[in-house]
Amino acid sequence: MPRKAGWLLAVVGLVATALSALPAQAATAPTTATLVAKLTGPGSINQTDTKYQFKATDLGISWENNTGQILTAFGDSYGPGWIGPGAGVGDPATLDWRCNALAHSTDHHLADGMTFTDMVTDRPGHAKQLLPCRKDSNDAGGEVTVIPTAGVSVGNRNYISYMSVRHWGAAGAWETNYAGVAYSDDNGQNWTQPTTAHWPNNSAATDPFQMNAYVHRDGFVYMFGTPSGRLGDVHLARVPENSALTPAAYQYWTGIAWKTGADTQAVPVVTGPAGELSVQYNQYTHKWLMMYLIDSRGLIVLREAPSPTGPWSGARTVVSSVDYPALYGGFMHPWSSGPDLYFTMSQWNPYNVFLMHTTLTQDGRPANLVTDPGFEGQSANSAAVPWISGGKAGVDRSAGFAHSGANNGWVRNDSGWNNLYQTVSVMPNTTYQLTGWVRTSANNTAGYFGARTTGGTVVSEQKFGNLAGYSQLKVTVNSGQQSQLQLYTGLWANNGDTWLQVDDISLTPTSCPPHHQ
Repeated sequence: MPRKAGWLLAVVGLVATALSALPAQAATAPTTATLVAKLTGPGSINQTDTKYQFKATDLGISWENNTGQILTAFGDSYGPGWIGPGAGVGDPATLDWRCNALAHSTDHHLADGMTFTDMVTDRPGHAKQLLPCRKDSNDAGGEVTVIPTAGVSVGNRNYISYMSVRHWGAAGAWETNYAGVAYSDDNGQNWTQPTTAHWPNNSAATDPFQMNAYVHRDGFVYMFGTPSGRLGDVHLARVPENSALTPAAYQYWTGIAWKTGADTQAVPVVTGPAGELSVQYNQYTHKWLMMYLIDSRGLIVLREAPSPTGPWSGARTVVSSVDYPALYGGFMHPWSSGPDLYFTMSQWNPYNVFLMHTTLTQDGRPANLVTDPGFEGQSANSAAVPWISGGKAGVDRSAGFAHSGANNGWVRNDSGWNNLYQTVSVMPNTTYQLTGWVRTSANNTAGYFGARTTGGTVVSEQKFGNLAGYSQLKVTVNSGQQSQLQLYTGLWANNGDTWLQVDDISLTPTSCPPHHQ
């Protein structure tokens, strides 16, 4: 779902717009997934370009209906006039822009790809646009496009969560008019969009449920959401399974309880930036899985949790744009089984959808909530998401200073407070153990390792002085009423040039409140 350009623009302008949407260079994190098959477009196993005049598309959001089929929804899609790269580039006369589309599949054997049984069509051999969109100019303040973000089935009814896009901004940033829910009672051929089933975006364009992921489980539809774009945190709601079209029936997770009312009372269950969410309960690991894009790092990542409310592990890299340039998406296939996790992935330049595979492991240990705990995913000497430098701090890359692996964090200055920190989502009223390995210059007398609120109030910390060799520091942290904490390692440089090096940071729960399934 990168920034899209309208088909009425000139080809030169479209190319320039598409190039502005390419993600930043990825961090040096390894890809753990493999390409299985190209699902759409020229040369794909489904030959959608010749069978359905469906040459270019993105996303590939899959869910299971109640008759043994997988439904897969796509975003902005184009016909024979598309020439690429990216969305909307081609001959306006034959570009054939459809804002969304849908395929069916009964293919359980995913090791060689996902074969489509058919696509929803409006005439023979032509993929149909499911939901209408106005296709206004990007700067008109209207509706540029309407894109699915999630799908789910309850009984014989299928639901799509979609976003009405008002404006494509800089890469990774766009604004929506609202998020909505549409439903189909004929397996996706026709869709109804109740105007009452809307979540309007607020004036600051930060409403937390504009791009959503669905999971149907235990009599509820769980809705994980982010603000529009790829820069926000992940929030959580649920609704009784037969009330998905009634916004007033949705219960939002406040960190302590489920409450109806304003969606803005929902607290983050995962700290972003996150884009293009996909969530499922996995029978093999007996855990909830969450996959999403970190756009600034060019990574598709995976987290896990024992409950939808968390605690969610740190993000593990699944695919890097070093190996698959301009990647995005990452939508898990419902029929993944055992250790095999299949998911769809898009790439901007070919502007098509691919099936990917990665392998899951069963691990009974408490999950580490820290992302990039050993700084191995950092691609530069200046710290990057999820790590933030306060004062003078950064990363030693392959410098021989690490406690383990190749990299470590550092803090160094001759005055003032300097630190490295990361914001993590936690469960309120939960006790955690924070650990990390630190060593310092001989003149350090005021080092601190701990956790604070996002407002800067210390929750718990350990002071340390000279640590000639790497020493493990341990801090017990109780989250109290907080749903997010900042983990930090820093020092006051009171004695001239002073430094510390830090590595292998971990935050794990030692006690949890009851899970709220």
